[in-house]
Amino acid sequence: MSELLIDDAEGVRTFTLNRPEAFNAFTVALKERLLEAVLEAAADDAVRAVVLTGAGKAFCAGQDLKEHVALLEAGDPAPLHTVERHYNPLVKAIVGMPKPVIAAVNGTAAGAGASLAYASDLRIAAAGAKFLMAFANVGLTADSGASWTLPRLIGHGRAMEMMLLAQPVGAEEALRIGMVNRVVPDGEALSAARELAARLAAGPTTAYAKIKEAMAFSGELAAALDVEARTQAEAGSTVDHREAVAAFVAKRKPVFTGR
Repeated sequence: MSELLIDDAEGVRTFTLNRPEAFNAFTVALKERLLEAVLEAAADDAVRAVVLTGAGKAFCAGQDLKEHVALLEAGDPAPLHTVERHYNPLVKAIVGMPKPVIAAVNGTAAGAGASLAYASDLRIAAAGAKFLMAFANVGLTADSGASWTLPRLIGHGRAMEMMLLAQPVGAEEALRIGMVNRVVPDGEALSAARELAARLAAGPTTAYAKIKEAMAFSGELAAALDVEARTQAEAGSTVDHREAVAAFVAKRKPVFTGR
């Protein structure tokens, strides 16, 4: 079974993260495949708009912590470099893509999964969708551009609240504070996003590309991604992070020491 489904219709390419049993959490393989596919879409003139969604009940739960823990325990350095190797290039590819990207948030979007939605140009959320920035719960900091995209959507104060307290924000609240553009009934996020994407695909896509360039892809984002890569690697090397992911797998409460 492919971890990433790709579908083309009316100039719209839809990417569906397809690990529903794991809430579409990111493995190394899925990150690499999605990055490759997004870069291909950016270069394909036949693709005039992009939709990003998830299979099953979740949009994307973020990093696959089971794979992450296994790599940490094996002494593999890969987890500490995934931000610079996978997430940052993926965010740059989405934000820098010269065509509109719409996130169809069909369910819970957490961590890097939520960050992908924030990096998209527009967000349509199902009524039951939730957004969660739970990095602090596993002893980590923000990544995947969230330190830059989220405050621009909802303001510094609300973004800090989400980052520090790791409390979920429901779809209606997300709409109220500007995190999403539209809320639709459960089961309709993908169809609504595709309908909007088809409308955009028939529009002045060169102008859209220039709007995206003017609005978002700046040295400011690049600087934020560099800081995220450094701070996430530092946080990933802490005792607290190892304790948190071990506790997550063992389904117990972590004991933090600040080291």
